[in-house]
Amino acid sequence: MVSSDVGAERPSGGRALLVIDMLNDFLEEQGALYCGPAARAILPFVARKIGEAREAGDLVVFVCDRHTPDDREFEMFPPHCVAGTAGAGVAPELIHREGDIVVPKRRFSAFYGTDLDLRLRERAVKEVVLVGVCTNICVLYTAADARMRNYEVTVLRDGVASFDEDAHRFALKEMEKVLGARVI
Repeated sequence: MVSSDVGAERPSGGRALLVIDMLNDFLEEQGALYCGPAARAILPFVARKIGEAREAGDLVVFVCDRHTPDDREFEMFPPHCVAGTAGAGVAPELIHREGDIVVPKRRFSAFYGTDLDLRLRERAVKEVVLVGVCTNICVLYTAADARMRNYEVTVLRDGVASFDEDAHRFALKEMEKVLGARVI
């Protein structure tokens, strides 16, 4: 899987904000895998954190579920975020800008089958800050893979959400207690 830059490269301040799956199929009521009101509620917070990251000179990475029409994941979940569809688009409130990176993914972790690790290391990123959906799926598995690669991981509690509140709370606890992520 190849990621793409939206515009020119820019140096990182050692930190990257990973905006995970803030996509129409997850955030819109008519989306194929709508994550519910909790997901929509984090949009203003995530937008603010993107602005703060850009202002601080941190790298902003949009991690985007992007499936093929026959993806095996559709044996578990309804078809969603199919490449080239409106459902695979980033929420309009969060459109990427020049200097941001877009990393398409086909599995839960932003690291699995992508060049995210290489892109972060090229910019000397040491810490990843996570926001997005779903806390107990893509956020959790991205946090786990980031820790396995020795990144410091911070999860912004007000910037993550799930369709399942119990699973959301479990994932936050798992990331903090087992993975050693800072959950703030």
